[in-house]
Amino acid sequence: MGKQIFNEWRGKPLDEILYSVREVVEDPTFPTVKAWRNNGGKTLGHFQVYFPEEIAHAAGMLPVKMRGAPTEPTRSDSHFGSYLCSIIKTSLECVLSKEVELDMFVSHPICDAARNLAAIWGRNYDYPCQILYLPQNPNSSHSVEYLTGEYNRLRRTIESVTGREVGMDDIRHSIDVFNENRRLLRDLYAIKRETPWLIAAEDAYCLVSLAGLIPREEHNELLRAVLPMIKSGDRRTEDRIRIVFEGGFCEQPPLDLVRMLGRTCYVVDDDFLIGLRWLTEDVPLDGDPVASLAESYIERSSYSPVQHDNRKLKEKMLLKRIADAGAGAAIIAAAKMCEPGLEEQVAYTHALDTAEIPYFVSEFEENMTSFDSLELQVETFLENLLFA
Repeated sequence: MGKQIFNEWRGKPLDEILYSVREVVEDPTFPTVKAWRNNGGKTLGHFQVYFPEEIAHAAGMLPVKMRGAPTEPTRSDSHFGSYLCSIIKTSLECVLSKEVELDMFVSHPICDAARNLAAIWGRNYDYPCQILYLPQNPNSSHSVEYLTGEYNRLRRTIESVTGREVGMDDIRHSIDVFNENRRLLRDLYAIKRETPWLIAAEDAYCLVSLAGLIPREEHNELLRAVLPMIKSGDRRTEDRIRIVFEGGFCEQPPLDLVRMLGRTCYVVDDDFLIGLRWLTEDVPLDGDPVASLAESYIERSSYSPVQHDNRKLKEKMLLKRIADAGAGAAIIAAAKMCEPGLEEQVAYTHALDTAEIPYFVSEFEENMTSFDSLELQVETFLENLLFA
C-alpha cells in the first residue's frame, strides 16, 4: 500500500473519529479519491451492487464504489430518459463534473438502466467501460466456471489499464486483506444487533460506506481501532423498537434519513451497501484464487432483489434476517423508479403478513431533503407498536 490518504481520525477520541468519517462520506467532492490520484494511483469505479474488488486491488488500483451522490444531475440529465432512478444519473454526474476521475468503469445488468450505463459512460470517456455479467442462473452447475471466466476477462482488462500483470499471489494477498475487512464489518453488525445503543445508525452506515472510498488496508486499520472503542462505550439502552431496514441494496437513502431512523428506533440490521458485505464468509486462499472468488459469490453470499437464486428466496432471507437480529418490525423501502426494489416489496409484504411481523412501506430518493412527514409517519408506526 502506498501513501495513506485518510489520516484525520488518528489520535482522536471516538466522537471525533466518527465525525471525520461522516465528513468524508458526505463530501460530494470525494476528497480521498482525489488524494489517491494525486499520489499517482489509478482508480476503477464500479456500479452497484457487487464487484470483486480484490482483482482491482491486486493490480494496485483503488476500487471506488459508484453509488450516486447527493447532487443534482445537471450535466448527466441529458444523457438519460426521464423515468429513471436517481443513482444512475448522479453516478455519471460525479465524473462529468470531474469530482471523480477514473481509469476504468464497470457496471452490471441488474436492471435495464444499469445494463445501458457502461455504454453511455463509454460514449464520454476513452478508458474501458465494461459490463460484468454475473450469472443469471447461479443454480447452474456451470455458474462458477462461467463466472471465473468473467473475472479473468476483467483481470486482463485491468492489466491493460495498469500496465502490470496481476498474478495469483497478488490476488491471494488481496483476498486476505478483504477477508479481514469483511470479518471486521461482521463485527460491526454484531454490535448493531446485540448492543445497538452503542453506535448511532448513521455512524454505523458511514463506517461501512467509507470502505468504498479508501484503500481496504486503511479501512481495516480504522475498524481495528474503532470497534473496541464502540464496544467499551457507556451509552445506556433506551426503550425503542428494534427494526430491520430493507431496500438499500442499490440507490442509498440520504444520510439524514438514516439519522432520522436512528432517532426513533434501533436499526439492528439492514441491506445498506450490501455489495460491500456481499460475501458472508472468508474466501478460501488455497487453489485458484479467481475461482475461489467466483465460488464465494455463488456459495458464500447474501441476497438482494437483483440476484435470483432459488436457494435464497429473498422473502425467506428477510424473515431470517429479522429473526437473527431479534427485530420486532421491518421498514420495507425502495428507491423511486427502482423496478427490482418495488417488485420485491410485494413478496416481502406478503411474507411479513403471513409471519404476522409489523412493517412500514416507504420509498426514498437520494436527493430528498425533507423528512418531516416521513418522520411523523414512522414515529406513529413505532409508537403504535411500542404501546400496543
